Amino acid sequence: MASSILMIIYDGIGDRPVKELDNRTPLEAAKTPNLDRMAKKGINGIMDTIAPGIIPGSDTGHLALLGYDPFKVYTGRGPFEAAGIGIEVEPGDIAFRCNFSTIEEGLITNRRAGRIKEGTKELSDSINQIDIGIDFVFQEGVEHRGVLIFKEDGLGSNVSDVDPHEEGVPYLTSKPISDNEDDTRTAEILNEFTKKSMKILSDHPVNELRVDMGERPANIVLARGSGTVPHIRSLPERTGMKCAAIAGIPLVRGVCLMAGMDIIEVDGATGGMDTDIEAIYLRAKEAMKEYDFVLVNIKGCDLSGHDGLAHEKVEFIERLDRELKILEGLEEHYIAFTGDHSTPVLVKDHSGDSLPLTIVGPQVRSDGVTSYDERSCVRGGLSRLSGQDLLNVLMDLSGHGEKFGA
Repeated sequence: MASSILMIIYDGIGDRPVKELDNRTPLEAAKTPNLDRMAKKGINGIMDTIAPGIIPGSDTGHLALLGYDPFKVYTGRGPFEAAGIGIEVEPGDIAFRCNFSTIEEGLITNRRAGRIKEGTKELSDSINQIDIGIDFVFQEGVEHRGVLIFKEDGLGSNVSDVDPHEEGVPYLTSKPISDNEDDTRTAEILNEFTKKSMKILSDHPVNELRVDMGERPANIVLARGSGTVPHIRSLPERTGMKCAAIAGIPLVRGVCLMAGMDIIEVDGATGGMDTDIEAIYLRAKEAMKEYDFVLVNIKGCDLSGHDGLAHEKVEFIERLDRELKILEGLEEHYIAFTGDHSTPVLVKDHSGDSLPLTIVGPQVRSDGVTSYDERSCVRGGLSRLSGQDLLNVLMDLSGHGEKFGA
């Protein structure tokens, strides 16, 4: 009888030594008795989500964790983001991931418009009134995030980003990455959209109110990650397992949807620092009764890493740990604890640093590791693992694997 698998992804949990934490990582500095208990009873290692030194995106990272080769199947972030917020992306559509951002005197001063939480629906409604000569859809997502879909024949997806990925600089002019006329046309339309978004948002009532309240206006839309619908074999078909995912952010939901997984909605799973960790763990535990494989993504560590807030990251890790007792009673199943990428607070972005990995279950070979953190797990019995191999390891342990050869 096969056991169920629970893969818990603490988004952005990996880090580097931080001086203000006495040269410990946030995970080392945090009080994590429950995760340490899991490390002690489980088998441990470190994991390169894609490959050593390769910096994963959350999209390519989750593709790898689901056993796909991102180098073969990845076609850009936009389609995943669109699927994750409920927009049907059709073959031929060009999708972009977007941010509401703040521009002042020609410079991007905040790429996330102060992590705007209210008024984005009104902003989106105005953006959808823009005339750029083709059919398009703009849809707001969680906080500052959004999705832009160009719905027109004769467009290409090989164009550069408008988003400069840093602050204190102007936004970029999108350019075709090939000599294809379809890509040239897409870049031209995207540049027109960017200028018109800035014009329609500059004196929008939502932004006037934000300025009056001392908050950053969301007065430009910055697009990046153009892509088309990827062609991937569904996870249930590939593995024979019934699969589901819990994720508060549209991007991860979109990856899992396109992989053929059911999406389990959880009230309070916001994808922000205020996400309801208890509700997520409780729903995941319930889902183990119905599904062979459940993936859970919890986002907070990534957000504090991007914001460079070491102590906030420590506090969120401790919240993750405190609620972990909810998962007691799953001793006959297999649980993996890891991340999709590192987000060091000193880098304020993703990095290629390896991640801690712990697997607990009835037949694992415990290895003497007693702490769940980056430097302790390196001594574990799993050694150094690729993210693309993690699901195979879990399927083998749980009885879902198949013999290769006679």
